[in-house]
Amino acid sequence: MSGNVLLCWQYYQKAFQLKMNLAKELSNRVRQVFLDGTWIANTNYNDQLIELNWEQAVVKFENLNSVAALTYHINYYLAGILNVFKGGKLEIHDKYSFDMPAVTSESDWALLRESLFKNAASFAQYVEGMDDVRLEEDFVDKKYGSYIRNIEGVIEHSYYHLGQVSLIIKLLKDKT
Repeated sequence: MSGNVLLCWQYYQKAFQLKMNLAKELSNRVRQVFLDGTWIANTNYNDQLIELNWEQAVVKFENLNSVAALTYHINYYLAGILNVFKGGKLEIHDKYSFDMPAVTSESDWALLRESLFKNAASFAQYVEGMDDVRLEEDFVDKKYGSYIRNIEGVIEHSYYHLGQVSLIIKLLKDKT
């Protein structure tokens, strides 16, 4: 190969490698916000929720949502999008995203947390297995954008509410 052809080939190989890593990078970001990351917010849902008891999780400050309600809300979207990843229909609606069943015991709270973490791990696994064609396809319908847009939306939405969860937990600690 001539020098220019070789450089062009190397460029395209590098670009291909970067694209192949996109799904892996997105799945890592999902794991970071939910399970084990500290890079963006210096915390994650697992770290924030693991030591919170059910009574603390349902406390509301003025017009703020409770930690339990925010946990349910984020999990609602994870589960709904995960259903699409598994071949199901998009059956979630914003108006139902805070319709949380009552949390009245430690076991209720544990089930909610476990559901969030299980769905987050499964969501990350599905994302990691997506190829570039899938990532760029329309998500259910063109009006919802691409798979990648929805995955990034989940990550951003989750960080937004993680900030709220962190602040509410600080308020809880200050109250006691």
